[in-house]
Amino acid sequence: MSFLILGFLTGLSLILVLGAQNIFVIEQGLKKQFVFIVCLICSFSDFLLIFLGIFLFQYFENLFSQTIELILNILLLLFLINFIWKKVKLINRKILINQIENKDNLFYVILKTLGFTYLNPHVYSDTVFFLGNFSKSFLLGQKYLFGIGASLSSIIFFFSLGYFSKYLSSHIGSEKLWKIINYSIILFMSLLSIYVFLNIIK
Repeated sequence: MSFLILGFLTGLSLILVLGAQNIFVIEQGLKKQFVFIVCLICSFSDFLLIFLGIFLFQYFENLFSQTIELILNILLLLFLINFIWKKVKLINRKILINQIENKDNLFYVILKTLGFTYLNPHVYSDTVFFLGNFSKSFLLGQKYLFGIGASLSSIIFFFSLGYFSKYLSSHIGSEKLWKIINYSIILFMSLLSIYVFLNIIK
């Protein structure tokens, strides 16, 4: 049981950092748009990556080269630029959130969720390599408990984040506040893009 708790706390500590994926989950919750699907994809992806790291870490420990990280960073930067550009084009529309809700379909939202999840190199360095390295000396049963604990933290976190944001959206009716939210998302994603760009050129 101690390894279950250890996995839960370790996994939670890794996903509490405010990143692009978490911001996207919050936004989908505020828009009340495919919240369950988005949270499910994020949680299941973490589940796959967690157990991939725990059980296969020793086999691909040296595969995550600087070249692969560079390619992922470039793809992530392009993805973020595209996301920001679409946000900027919509920013001056009245009741922006409602208009976005009518435009985004399920397939597009799934693609965005997968992009924010799998194009981020930190997903692999934190979820796969950190947890894999951390648990490499555990016994088989301990690995399972540790992985289940880390996966549970991910499930609870993403669904809480998504549905709490959805709950808050019912109490946000001001168009001005919606604009502030969207400007904040653009600002955060822009800063994240600069950070990714600096990682590319360093």
